[in-house]
Amino acid sequence: MRWVDRIRLVIEYVEENLVGEISIDDAAKIACCSKFHLNRVFFSYFDTTFSEYVRRRRFTLAAADVVSTQATIVNIAMKYGYTSPNAFTRSFRKIHGVNPSEVRSANATITTYRKASFPLEPVEVERMEYKIVEKASFNIVGKSKRFEFDDFTKNGKKFWKEYVGSDGYKSLCELTDGKPGLVSGSPLLTAYFPDEKKAQDKFLDVLGVEYDTGDKATTFETHSVPAATYAEFDCLYRGAMKTNRYIYSEWFSATGYERDGSKPDIVAYFPMPWRHFSEMRVRWWVPIIKNSDGV
Repeated sequence: MRWVDRIRLVIEYVEENLVGEISIDDAAKIACCSKFHLNRVFFSYFDTTFSEYVRRRRFTLAAADVVSTQATIVNIAMKYGYTSPNAFTRSFRKIHGVNPSEVRSANATITTYRKASFPLEPVEVERMEYKIVEKASFNIVGKSKRFEFDDFTKNGKKFWKEYVGSDGYKSLCELTDGKPGLVSGSPLLTAYFPDEKKAQDKFLDVLGVEYDTGDKATTFETHSVPAATYAEFDCLYRGAMKTNRYIYSEWFSATGYERDGSKPDIVAYFPMPWRHFSEMRVRWWVPIIKNSDGV
């Protein structure tokens, strides 16, 4: 089944259960993929996370109920899965900018988020070439933070920007003196480790260097990156996120590949002397396996 068709089924699942229980575990089963992969694909297609899409659609319908029915706010909140009216009001205000009571008492403006649909404009990137590479296992030593996907899209960039300005980051870079790793060929790496066993939808984001364990590394975390087959994509830092969106929307949809389970996505950075960081070369490695049916 094509990826577009899988995502259509996920959207229909959401629409059919807006007043019931919606689980990303169930959505991932419908899409025949992991939660991590579903989140990446969904965000790449629609520029919003799966859970945020669900919230927006639910509160589009909730606002219509507030405006067009005489049901109490408490009953409307319960209809959409909120046992606390206060929690419902906070979420309503976050989506629409006003409280439910204000919608009824004044001609307040409310926001409508329509059902997601295809076709979409293709993601434009600087380069679309790729190659398939084999990488041996290696250790990445550094700093990590566990993110829920929604939190990562909102706060991940700020968190890492603050860390890069810290003494801890300076000490991390001193481990290798800027020398590239033997396997990655890069002096600095990010790894995104899916965490499919957790009840909550989280992943581990690691910024570090390729480094064998030793006394110098004891103040940092060590994570093992398993051997894997990767699809490799090159781009510049300024286009890195567009390239990632292209991978998870256009590329997976167009090829006979699936993401390889719980193995991490790797981002390798290649700074260039006397160049602005936006000109830094970036290489994405996405772990892949061939679809059994080749489509």
